[in-house]
Amino acid sequence: MKIKNIVSLSLICFAFGNISAQNPWPQTTETAKPWTRWWWMGNAADEKGLDKQLTTLNKAGFGGVEIVPIYGAKGFEKQYLTYLSPEWMKMLQFTTSKAKSLSMGVDMSVGTGWPIGGPQVDEQDAATKMIVQTYTISSGEKFSDKIVLKDEKQKNLKTVKLNIVTAYNEKNEAVVLTDKINADGTLNWKPGSGKWTVYAVFVGKTLQKVKRAAPGGEGYTLDHFSPEATKDYLKTFDKAFGNSNYGIRSFFNDSYEVYNADWTPDFLNEFKKRRGYDLSPFIKYLVSNEENETAGRVKSDYRETLNELILTNFTKDFTNWAHSKNSKNTNQAHGSPGNLLDLYAAVDIPESETFGSSIFEIPGLKRDTADIQKSDMPDFNMLKFASSAANVTGKKLTSNETFTWLTEHFKTSWSQAKPEVEQVFLSGINHVFYHGTTYTPADVKFPGWLFYASVNFVPENSLWPNIKGLNSYIERTQSVLQSGKSDNELLMYWPIYDQWASPKGKDVTFKVHNVEKWLVPTPMYENMNKLSKMGYSLDMISDKMIGESKSENQKIQVSKEGSAYQVLIIPELTYLPESTLKSIIDLAQNGASVIFQNEPIDIPGNFEVDKRRMLLKSLWNQIPFQNQAGNMKFASIGKGKIVLSSDVVKALEYLKIEREKLTDTGLKFVRRQFDGGKYYYIVNHTSKEINQNIPLNFVGKQVTLMNPENGNYGLAETQNNSVKVQLKSGQSLIIKNTEDIYTSIPNWYYAEKTDAPILLNQPWQLTFKEGGPELPRTKNLKKLEPWTNFTEDASTQSFSGTGVYTTTLKLKKKNADDYLLKFDKLYESAKVIVNGQDAGIVWSLPYEINIGKYLKKEKNTIQIEVCNLMANRIRDMDQKKIQWRNYHEINFVNINYKPFDASNWKVQPSGLDGEIQLIPIHYSK
Repeated sequence: MKIKNIVSLSLICFAFGNISAQNPWPQTTETAKPWTRWWWMGNAADEKGLDKQLTTLNKAGFGGVEIVPIYGAKGFEKQYLTYLSPEWMKMLQFTTSKAKSLSMGVDMSVGTGWPIGGPQVDEQDAATKMIVQTYTISSGEKFSDKIVLKDEKQKNLKTVKLNIVTAYNEKNEAVVLTDKINADGTLNWKPGSGKWTVYAVFVGKTLQKVKRAAPGGEGYTLDHFSPEATKDYLKTFDKAFGNSNYGIRSFFNDSYEVYNADWTPDFLNEFKKRRGYDLSPFIKYLVSNEENETAGRVKSDYRETLNELILTNFTKDFTNWAHSKNSKNTNQAHGSPGNLLDLYAAVDIPESETFGSSIFEIPGLKRDTADIQKSDMPDFNMLKFASSAANVTGKKLTSNETFTWLTEHFKTSWSQAKPEVEQVFLSGINHVFYHGTTYTPADVKFPGWLFYASVNFVPENSLWPNIKGLNSYIERTQSVLQSGKSDNELLMYWPIYDQWASPKGKDVTFKVHNVEKWLVPTPMYENMNKLSKMGYSLDMISDKMIGESKSENQKIQVSKEGSAYQVLIIPELTYLPESTLKSIIDLAQNGASVIFQNEPIDIPGNFEVDKRRMLLKSLWNQIPFQNQAGNMKFASIGKGKIVLSSDVVKALEYLKIEREKLTDTGLKFVRRQFDGGKYYYIVNHTSKEINQNIPLNFVGKQVTLMNPENGNYGLAETQNNSVKVQLKSGQSLIIKNTEDIYTSIPNWYYAEKTDAPILLNQPWQLTFKEGGPELPRTKNLKKLEPWTNFTEDASTQSFSGTGVYTTTLKLKKKNADDYLLKFDKLYESAKVIVNGQDAGIVWSLPYEINIGKYLKKEKNTIQIEVCNLMANRIRDMDQKKIQWRNYHEINFVNINYKPFDASNWKVQPSGLDGEIQLIPIHYSK
């Protein structure tokens, strides 16, 4: 349907009263704007500094802050406040009151630094580990040794105790000797015959302390598996907060980075209660390096128990506690030994994180290998664990710690941030937190206080004048991605028991930083990549979620608030609990479509193995499979269908599940549904321009294109369930499809042709308006060039700030519909002013901006205010040995965690270079 037909249809519908005038952009709130993690160094916060920084953040387009106290700056010890003290709480109250007056939100970490812990964590509640000692004893020999702890670091701890003693002979016959040990460690047992190995397991402590702790937050890390430890820990916050939440929207817990914590004092009892048998006779299989079936089964049960303990005793208790304060909670589940999907789902706002820099094909996008993390690159599918949990359970927000170590300090441009955050959005996340902003007292000089692992989203950043470009883009995008529900059609089961059943190692943690070990090699990951590239949209689902799912109208739904899905996919696996298979068959009986990539081979765990294995086989044999063409088996079961095929794509085609063919162009998308329509958020991360009709599975009666970069919108051209799209590399677009017809929406401007470009190769004047350490002198340029080219002027080599390029342009005729100002090289962002009018910000690739409405015939004045990186000024400070980094603890490191020193850096090009073209554009009528 052509656009003129849409307009005529509008007139027809208007006569029947079904038309309303409406701006297509959703109304935004503070959650649609980006938030930032706000480090309080040493808690040295005062009302003047808090007021100044909150006001500055608000003006720059931030919607909220997340307070995380950390180590302090040297020389400011007298200003330090003790965490959660009355003085600290007073600053918190001032912060939330000031933020409220600015329509901003405030979150805070339940601890300082990370992972959570502190002075309230006594020895009993501290992170716990197994300490294993082995002994040998033979019949007829006197066992003269004593079974006492030999670890010198643990000997003085009051809570360390002997937990399990089990002996094994050469036939692996076990005798539990725990009650045969006297108080002094002597063994009250003699073997009847043979040689025996005795395994003694002590309950010890990891002795890990809180990392990067703030004053008043130092202490042991928490035992996440103990309900008493969680309860005791939160009592400190109860005391500080009383009956108020002090205006905190959400209490935040950072990623699980508790090292070597693999036990809890009551683990044995919990294991027996949850797994149905005593672990003591099998302890050898858990703690030794033997790789056999029994070891894999025991370790699977052990890992599943750890999962249930952290879910029940920490995560759910944390959520309930936050709700008791009339607040929400936010949790980064990754890094833990639990099922990430269930852990993310157990909180109000699941939060993932990105770490490092991604590779994009966008021409001109800077990615210097010397300035990036060598080992870390954000993984798209890793991000989907958090968004999947939110989507299937109906949580409106999924957050993300964004831009951690994106590049080396002081070298990150806003153009580099854009595709990274787009990748986050495409994964289903819709509430980003920058990493981040450091609180700086109002009177501290440049560069202010800085955190060692962040992109510097601070007012002292020389790029700050143009941050509104990035922030506004994110605000518009998130306003759409926070509307309605996710509209993914597939559910992918995570076969976590295949991970848990490995006989190698002991505890298994699912970290952001080791996906190449636990995620990338799996068939699930391969399927997710393949299906995503083909245009299918999916979320992941856990065993627990499958058990809670219902099937209605051929759709699968975990909760009423969550999204509904067309197909459940069980990727290739070895282990599947019989209870999960039963739930899957029940879903199919009630109308669901299910794809198995292979027949489940076995049940996990070591309890009643033969009985449960037979039940699994019996359940599978109840599925009445019939052979189909192409090595595919199909079964109608109840109201639903089950397909068995190693080729998931062919199975989806057999079930007539449509993919979005727009991905054939290389475009990426995420889709949302709302009452009366659907949004498509589409991004061009390819190296080429897309200028064609792209097919959509859903095209409404009215289709509106919306540009999240500048807010423009207009009615699209459509034809045969496709929409005309013009997207250059690096650009994005939102397509709003509605069943209702709205008036007052203009037509979208499609570029039909361009005239020969006008080259702005005339003289320019270069002046400097703000920055330091000093403003370079004004320069008259015969042609455009960066100010760093003027090596004879030392101030240009050290300057970080804003340089203003000004020229005049005579436009002999103005007969085009619009004029595009296109930059060749821009270091790094710019505000464009035409004839005294603000035309907008150029901050992302492609570096161009429409300025036609500001131009006039004959003489035009064009000013381009360019902001460069902080790098050159920091380089100069290090060369002059000016002390600007002076912090307790880690002080300051570079991206490779070596002492930071910019004195040997090359001068970063700054300003404009190459040609600037003014391109006349003619739009289709």
